[in-house]
Amino acid sequence: MYRLSVIDVVPALLQSAKIICALQIPHKLSRCNHNNNNNNKEMDSESGGSMDIDGATSGTYNNTATATTAAAATTTTTAHRTHDGNNSDCESDEEWHWRCQPIEAVQRGLQPYELDHVAPVSPSAGHKVLHRHPIRESPTKPPRPFRGTHKWDAKHVRLPCAPESKYPVETDDGSSDIESRWAMIGRALLRPINNSKQLQAAILSYNSTYKGQWGFGALHKLFDDELDESETRVFFEDLLPRIIRLALRLPELLQASIPLLKQQHSCALTLTQEQISCLLANAMLCTFPRRNTLKRKSEYSTFPDINFNRLYQSSGASVLEKLKCIFHYFRRVSPTERDASNVPPGCVTFVRLCGKPEQQVQWHQSSASLASIPLHVNAGGTIEDQGIGLLQVDFANMYLGGGVLGQGCVQEEIRFVICPELLVSKLFTECLLPNEALLMVGCERYSNYTGYAGSFVWEGNHEDRTPYDSSRRRRTAIVAIDALSFGKTSKAQQYREDLMLRELNKASIGFKYLLSGTTTTPPPGVATGNWGCGAFGGDPHLKALIQLMVCAHHNRPLAYFTFGNCQLRDDLQQLWQLFRTQNTSVQQLWSVLRRFKKESGSRTLQQFVRDELQRLKPQLNDDDDDELEQAMLQCEAAAAAAADEQHSKAKTTTEAKALKSPDLLADDSSDNDIELDDGEQLDKDEAEQEQANAMMSAASLESNTNAAAIAAAITAAASTRQLTLLEMLDRHYDQGQGQPNGGSKRQHQSSISSDKCLKTRKDCNDGDASSSNFR
Repeated sequence: MYRLSVIDVVPALLQSAKIICALQIPHKLSRCNHNNNNNNKEMDSESGGSMDIDGATSGTYNNTATATTAAAATTTTTAHRTHDGNNSDCESDEEWHWRCQPIEAVQRGLQPYELDHVAPVSPSAGHKVLHRHPIRESPTKPPRPFRGTHKWDAKHVRLPCAPESKYPVETDDGSSDIESRWAMIGRALLRPINNSKQLQAAILSYNSTYKGQWGFGALHKLFDDELDESETRVFFEDLLPRIIRLALRLPELLQASIPLLKQQHSCALTLTQEQISCLLANAMLCTFPRRNTLKRKSEYSTFPDINFNRLYQSSGASVLEKLKCIFHYFRRVSPTERDASNVPPGCVTFVRLCGKPEQQVQWHQSSASLASIPLHVNAGGTIEDQGIGLLQVDFANMYLGGGVLGQGCVQEEIRFVICPELLVSKLFTECLLPNEALLMVGCERYSNYTGYAGSFVWEGNHEDRTPYDSSRRRRTAIVAIDALSFGKTSKAQQYREDLMLRELNKASIGFKYLLSGTTTTPPPGVATGNWGCGAFGGDPHLKALIQLMVCAHHNRPLAYFTFGNCQLRDDLQQLWQLFRTQNTSVQQLWSVLRRFKKESGSRTLQQFVRDELQRLKPQLNDDDDDELEQAMLQCEAAAAAAADEQHSKAKTTTEAKALKSPDLLADDSSDNDIELDDGEQLDKDEAEQEQANAMMSAASLESNTNAAAIAAAITAAASTRQLTLLEMLDRHYDQGQGQPNGGSKRQHQSSISSDKCLKTRKDCNDGDASSSNFR
């Protein structure tokens, strides 16, 4: 049994006193039966939503997005899903799905969107902006495209409308000729297309090399069997012509070249939502040249696929549901001939993050306390719903999107089809190396859904009320980090030190705060879960501990969603209580993890960690226990009294700094790489951080420490506020021990540890992506 402290009881009481509201957006859906052909299991619902292509009310776009952050915080969809079948012991009351601390603690007591993830957009050599900057159009109109030069080379996207884009055609006399690919695309798509067979013929006319190779079974099944006659008619008479007109506007909307986000180069790219919709319309119609082959030595062998041909020939109920999500997106964003008011006016930024060897964290030297950051563990929430305002983790494939354009339908694939603007990253992002991540800021969500993998079902329109930032990006930040994949026979290998170190460094690249050193506000928290623990075979306990270590080192609160696994939730709570009791540091936990493979015997990872940390427990005299407990409680009270003051300071600072932050990719170095701060200095102005650090410092004092003197020092600090609580404790410790507190700062040494990218798409195999409940 664990003793409950004030930190345990008070948040639970506050949370239980709140009224949790859920806004549900009404929409009309016709129903049709679905069968799960993949694994012969019953789906969550006997029926799913039809496309409702012409539903006027469900597709209304909110151009202004004027909803307040407080309203946005309460607009969450309660979408409890059983990703691993381990949900029988979960409480029916949503409020008690969580453990440790409430989600408000992860949000640092602020409104969800008060803390920034990146700086405002600013064009530079390392940040290509494809719209005119600054934006002068009204908030309801998309920014105008930037006029630049087109480039047809290995460093830029080869657009189908470029003059260099040619294609061989057979003439009437049997000879071959070379024609403009864009002219062929225009002729094929502007002819009447009344059914899926004619759409197939049009696509193959400018991809004639693949006649007899590409199948369109999923596309035919959707219109022949899944949708009713009226829905099919509306698609071919109204929506498809809109998509074609949008695709053919490519020369107008993209007036400059699109750089490829290449390996080992930190760079960023910002496009408008209108430009992204045009690019995705071309992907849907399979117009991008040189992107259809998967051969090892092809030009784009290290890039994900982008044309939709593989999706059209895939099988399974989830493939049809993904097509519904994508077609619904186009219904939302494609203008009609007379009205363009539904065109989204925002922008999206993609940042390739590349860690340098000299910036690599020395985990065996990190003195960050694992209990120094707020931790929320939730078995009933989702990253996209409950993680609003936080850095949301995409459990990525090294090839972005994984099997989204195939049979895959797990965490990454689902996020990409409910937020289709993420799909455009597949066009220009080379596969990720072990020291790289991709940050995506500003995407909008368009669809609701239920189920997972084979039971995934599109559930109609989603109205995204996330506010815009000063650069007209939705305040949604998603970071893609790819985990290692372990087969059934190699799962034990994940506990090797070098492989655990790879995962630590990968998560560190993704979680590192880009604005560290340029802002006085702390970094937003991280919303994540069982990263790499489905088809990739990862141990959820290990991945949770790794991500907790990284968050503690980078001073980022953590919201961890176990996707219905209540046992994992409770195990993490027990370990967190132990970390608090023991004042466990990152370096101590890393030391334990490094020994697990050789010394664990028959013990599980959780048992081994618990036993080893308890063995290292400092021995306190029994007579000092009560005094130390009182000192810790006074630490809590003093820090809580300062929270309101720090909250108001944070709000004031946030409002004042928006336009003063330098661009995250300012051209201040010859190689134009992102200049990443080491992110190690704790923010001592943050009240909640003071509270946790003060408690842990008090707990780690030697048995001869005078508890009454500690309480007096804390009381004085609370009344004067000239020194932080942690500084008061450090000063008292210095006086009592006669030596400085050497653990107040963390130091690094450089090391080089990186793997080579696998020049293959094996990890992107649909079978791997969809054979389990989560990646």
